[in-house]
Amino acid sequence: MTEQAWTIGRLLSWTADFFAQKNIESPRLAAEVLLSSALHCQRIELYTRFDEVVSEVVRNDFRGLVKRHASGEPVAYLVGQREFYSMSFAVNQHVLIPRPETEHLVSETLDRLPAKSAEPLKVCDVGTGSGAIAVCLAKYLPQAKITAIDISPNALEVARSNAENHRVSERIEFREADLLSQVQGEVFDAIVSNPPYISESEMAAVPDSVKKFEPRQALVGAGADGGQTTRDLIDQALPRLKPGGWFLVETSPMLAPSLKSYLEGQPKWKRCGVVKDSAGHSRVLWAQKQS
Repeated sequence: MTEQAWTIGRLLSWTADFFAQKNIESPRLAAEVLLSSALHCQRIELYTRFDEVVSEVVRNDFRGLVKRHASGEPVAYLVGQREFYSMSFAVNQHVLIPRPETEHLVSETLDRLPAKSAEPLKVCDVGTGSGAIAVCLAKYLPQAKITAIDISPNALEVARSNAENHRVSERIEFREADLLSQVQGEVFDAIVSNPPYISESEMAAVPDSVKKFEPRQALVGAGADGGQTTRDLIDQALPRLKPGGWFLVETSPMLAPSLKSYLEGQPKWKRCGVVKDSAGHSRVLWAQKQS
């Protein structure tokens, strides 16, 4: 009896079933992304090539990717990129993998800043990581000048590459610093951030795919509740915002109420609030400085 050939369709079905048995999230999608990477093609092309027999060389490459993902390594690191805000960003283990929740931070920032202004907008992205937030803001705010800060030189290298790939590097200045410590004598129309906000105790419940592979420095916030990094950023941001300027950060549903109360306790903020993500969780904390 002739052995059944390993076509694209058969590989996808087998791998999706295998991932499902391993309780891997979105097993079919993971199989498609990994196979398209091994084939060096767009994922959508797989649907027109189901009956194509895959070479042994490609199958070996694909098998290695499948094994690594089954052991917990994130797909984004395996293929070296992740889509965010309908744009492709290079990622590696020096940066957090951009997530859909963070797209809300970009949208909320864009909603509050004018697409056109008499003077160039000045925006600061604190903890830029892969540069996803800074690049998206530069792309959709063509008159904006972005300052992108990160404490990790390796992360800044990734962010610079992404800015160059999306042709916005001439409007983004990258700085190595801890929060806003190196921003002196400057004021911004908006300061945005996806800071570390997971507490040490919460890390025990974080999936291994995050805990073992993504940079701990970008995950765990200071303080017992993980929120001290955000509170420090709030304190540093206030004098560095123009009158009427905006402060927006991603946070966790557990921290949002206490952080909002912290903002409300400072009279120089005109107003503040919390925006929920698509899952209904409190996700983006925002505040506007007094005019």
